Amino acid sequence: MEVTERELTSPWEGVLFAPETGADVGVLVLAGSSGRIERERARLLAEQGVAALAIRWFGGPGQAPGICEIPLETFIRAVDFLRSGGARRIGILGVSKGAEAALLTAVREPRVDVVIALSPTSRVWCNVGSGGDDERQPYRSSWTWRGRPLPFVPMDDSWAPIPPASGPIPIRGWYELSEKTFSHLVPPAEIPVEKARADLLLVAGGDDAMWPSLLFAEQLARRRRAAGTTVRLIGRHDAGHRPRFPGESPAPSSPRFQYGGTPEADALLGADAWPHVLEVLSSSG
Repeated sequence: MEVTERELTSPWEGVLFAPETGADVGVLVLAGSSGRIERERARLLAEQGVAALAIRWFGGPGQAPGICEIPLETFIRAVDFLRSGGARRIGILGVSKGAEAALLTAVREPRVDVVIALSPTSRVWCNVGSGGDDERQPYRSSWTWRGRPLPFVPMDDSWAPIPPASGPIPIRGWYELSEKTFSHLVPPAEIPVEKARADLLLVAGGDDAMWPSLLFAEQLARRRRAAGTTVRLIGRHDAGHRPRFPGESPAPSSPRFQYGGTPEADALLGADAWPHVLEVLSSSG
C-alpha cells in the first residue's frame, strides 16, 4: 500500500505516515525510554491501512529532558490530531514507558478505542532521567494529569547488579527490589485499566531483563477480567523487552542495558502478536 509521509515540528517533533487513500483508523506510536520517534514501526502500520503518528514525547524542544512529570495531555493532543485528520477509531501503541503512557491516557480519555501495550508495567513508576529543572532526584512521578503528579513507586538506590557488571546490565532486579521496599506505595500507583473503555492488547516476554513485563501484563489482565472488561495477552517466556513485528529491523544492542530474550524469540513474539494488532485496530475491533 502506498503511504504518504508528513514531518511535524509542532506541537511536538514527529512524523505522520498515512495511506494515500486515507484511513478511518489512527494510531499514536510511542517509543519507550529511548526517546526516539518510532518511524519504522509507524510506517509498517501505515502500510496496513492506518494513519500512524509517531512523536517525540520527551527530550524535544520545550519538553523535559527525561521522563519526568510528563503531562498526559501530551498524548491527548495527539488523539485530537488524529481525530482532526479523519480517524474515527483511535489506538495508542506503546512499548515500555510508552506503554505506561498509553494505558494511563486510555484510563482518562474515552476517545481511545484500543491500547496495544508492549512490555508494559501495571503501575506508575518514578522519573527516568531529569525533569525541566535538570534534576534527577528526589524521585518524582513520571506523569502528571491536569497539573498534578500521579502517585508513583520510587526506586531503591541500594540495589546493585549481582555480580557487578562492567558492561550492559539487567535492571529487572532493581524494579523488583523497589516494589518490595516501597510496597506501601504500590496500591495507589496501580494503573486502573478496568476504567478504560478501550480494547486492550498486552504483549510481553518472560525473559524481559528490564522489568518483569510478563508479570505486569498478567496483573493488568487480571484487573480487566475481574471487572468484566476485555483483554488479550500474547506472551512468550523466552522473549525479552523488545518484541519486533514482521518487517521490522532487529533491535539495536545497548552499551548500558541488557534487554533479555534473543533476536529470534523477540521476533517470534512480535509475529505471534501481529495478527492480533491488526485485528484489534480494525474498525470492526
